[in-house]
This record gives sequence, structure tokens and C-alpha cells, in this order.
Amino acid sequence: MIARLRPERREEYFELHANVWPGVAATITQCGIRNFTIYSLGDVIVGYYEYVGDDFEADQRRMAADPVTQEWWSRTAPCQLPFEPDSGEPNWQLMTEAWHQD
Repeated sequence: MIARLRPERREEYFELHANVWPGVAATITQCGIRNFTIYSLGDVIVGYYEYVGDDFEADQRRMAADPVTQEWWSRTAPCQLPFEPDSGEPNWQLMTEAWHQD
């Protein structure tokens, strides 16, 4: 997934991620996500994770329903913009896999 940072909120975003809340990290793990990494280059951020669960959509709903995660998103989302300005997404856009090697 890919997004952009609002330049005026860049430092805030990195400060939040320097100290990810334990409840957020726990929910991510409980929802089958492993090896979650966010890379940055300028104001572009790229997120990568591996999903090891059985029902991605159900786990995504479970994560979205978690009150701690909702509070986290209320703080991180205002720091982000979609990668493409005309995107209908509020921030992160999903990318299409072009190549993969195990």
C-alpha cells in the first residue's frame, strides 16, 4: 500500500510510529498481520505486511472495530494523503503486485 505524508504533519507521523501503542500492535498481530513495515522516501510512504490468517476481510473488520485502533487511526490519518490526488481513498491506496519471489 502507498500514501503520501502531509508535509506539515510529517514529524508527527514519525513520532507516533516511533512509539506505536501496545494495543495497536497487539490488534495487528491478532488480526493475522506479520512483518508490517512502513518505508518512506521523501513524503511517500509504502506499507508492506504479510497476512497469515484465514479470513482477511473478517480480520480487517475486526481491526476497524477495535477502539484503540480507531483512536490510533484518528491520529495517523490526518497525517496522510492518498498517493494519487484523484483517489477516492482517504489515505492508503493498495498497489497491484507486479512481481514476487519467495
